[in-house]
Amino acid sequence: MRIGVIGTGRIGTIHANTLSRHRDVGSLILTDADAARAQELAHRLGETAAPGVEEIFRWGVDAVVITTATSAHAELIGRAARSGLPVFCEKPIALDLPGSLTAIAEVEAAGTVLQMGFQRRFDAGYTGAREAVRSGRLGRLHTVRALTSDQAPPDAAWLPLSGGLYRDTLIHDFDVLRWVTGREVTDVYAAGSDAGPRMFREAGDVDTAAALLTLDGGTLATLTATRMNGAGYDVRMELAGERDQIVVGLDDRTPIASTEPTGPPAADKPWTGFLERFGPAYEAELNAFVEVVRGERANPCDGREALQALRIAEACELSRRERRPVHLAEIAGGSPPVVA
Repeated sequence: MRIGVIGTGRIGTIHANTLSRHRDVGSLILTDADAARAQELAHRLGETAAPGVEEIFRWGVDAVVITTATSAHAELIGRAARSGLPVFCEKPIALDLPGSLTAIAEVEAAGTVLQMGFQRRFDAGYTGAREAVRSGRLGRLHTVRALTSDQAPPDAAWLPLSGGLYRDTLIHDFDVLRWVTGREVTDVYAAGSDAGPRMFREAGDVDTAAALLTLDGGTLATLTATRMNGAGYDVRMELAGERDQIVVGLDDRTPIASTEPTGPPAADKPWTGFLERFGPAYEAELNAFVEVVRGERANPCDGREALQALRIAEACELSRRERRPVHLAEIAGGSPPVVA
């Protein structure tokens, strides 16, 4: 199998490393807007660098992995679909609903595969939570509390391109909330704060956000995110039911300290970022993509699934901007799929 990797930044480099050592992948063709960066990575991995995207399609590949800037995702997904190629793409499909719907339509018209990169679906903690909920261990699920906290903010130049805290960061929580619970979000009420560094206000973004979501079974979920968590990178999900309560992301590296006399000690080596925290999950999702391409498993996260996470993000952004509750029915995108 020959795979084209478009984009060799941080996550593209990780995916290229995973694929290069995969037993079912014979070779890679790498390309990037920074040609020297792609060439250096190709040399290090013993793979081939291409001058540009055109060569990826002209030289011939069996599948494409897209890890470029988000602004290029939809166009590249469409290009791969028209070429009859299966695609793995980092989230999101696009920064808006029209772009996402257009790309999904191209994939569906071509009858090809689009697997989206929501790596938390492959994390052992979230997988265990899904199993606990689906088995009935928790009983009726009444409350979910989730958070994603970055240790340090991104570069100021990147913020205007990110789509904002809901679309860039909390979108992972929106996706995994649906995946773990098997429920759809019906209503949201969201707020955000830009009281941190000026660069967030200049980008029209917020550095901290919160949302209250109502699920179709009556479960209430609170989700928070911040770019300014100096203690470390913190990602957790607590699920409380009538019978039991569980938590994802609580281990000896969770960056939180107890004030109780008999509480656990602070982490000696707290998580510093998402690439470290979710390393095994990133590898697992690429292994799954190879299996999908080989026809050995069903697509674990298609474009329609990713669309629902984006619709929730759009609803939260609208709620924050207009300071009101928003029904998901107000957000374009059609009826949601049945969560498997």
